[in-house]
Amino acid sequence: MSKPKPAPLPSGTVVGGYQIVKKIAAGGFGIVYLAEDETRHLVALKEYLPASLADRSPGELIPRVKPEKQPLYRLGLKSFFEEGRSLAQISHASVVSVLNFFRENETVYMVMNYLQGDTMQDFIVTARDLKREKVLRESTIRSLFDEILRGLRIVHQHKMLHLDIKPANIFITNDNRAVLLDFGAAREVLSKEGQFIRPMYTPGFAAPEMYRRDGSLGPWTDIYAIGACLYACMQGYPPNDAPQRIDKDRLPLSLSRLRNVYSDNLIEVIEWCMALDPLSRPQSVFALQKELSREIERRYTTLSFSERLKLQIENLKSGTHP
Repeated sequence: MSKPKPAPLPSGTVVGGYQIVKKIAAGGFGIVYLAEDETRHLVALKEYLPASLADRSPGELIPRVKPEKQPLYRLGLKSFFEEGRSLAQISHASVVSVLNFFRENETVYMVMNYLQGDTMQDFIVTARDLKREKVLRESTIRSLFDEILRGLRIVHQHKMLHLDIKPANIFITNDNRAVLLDFGAAREVLSKEGQFIRPMYTPGFAAPEMYRRDGSLGPWTDIYAIGACLYACMQGYPPNDAPQRIDKDRLPLSLSRLRNVYSDNLIEVIEWCMALDPLSRPQSVFALQKELSREIERRYTTLSFSERLKLQIENLKSGTHP
């Protein structure tokens, strides 16, 4: 029987001047709430609460941490706080905005813009279920990732890594922006220092070096994940995870089936990004941007990503192929 997850804070609870409306998401490292600030403006409030280290009963405010887990809990807490501090310095449309961060209830809270829309994963599933040859149109993919890479480049310039780029962490807002969510600073500390039942990475999107304790992580690690996201946009599903690829690499075969559906250039970009050897990948986002922009199709440049995707799905449903 699995261990119960820590209870979320109840609606109406006030922390740091923010009143919680409801829980909107929970993961292994924390809980995200919809909350209101003192002016009734809606924000997303992220609470550091790793399920593997802490517990909390309904109605309680302060997490319970066993003495033997206190050092690791505090190490992750410090890293989460530093992540908030670093993200607060980044101002870019494609990176989630951190408005505030503070300590309370023996944990840390990060206040972010509340975004409305859908994840890239939602769009992929919707398009995939239409069972057409192309999951997402190439022009849509190139325009989307051009936007994401602009944000990721700023993140790397601030000496940060994301470490969990995947379609579920790329958000397409109702006002037509692609935004990177859920950075992994605290997760990285916990994976380096602790012994956990749950892996600290997302299979299919995690680079081989993330599976090794001595693996050297860098921009090339996030770039591997970008390649895996590109693959998911074309195939509709994640690629095989890195250990499987090291044992028997089926990626070239999978990509070969996409030839004549997508351009050779886009397929080669994925092969480059997802090289098992980190040194064989693009070493910077700029290098990848340069290659990806070489053959950008300009047909839909006046439309937002959401508009392009809606148009594509409408065309698929009607059977037209403009």
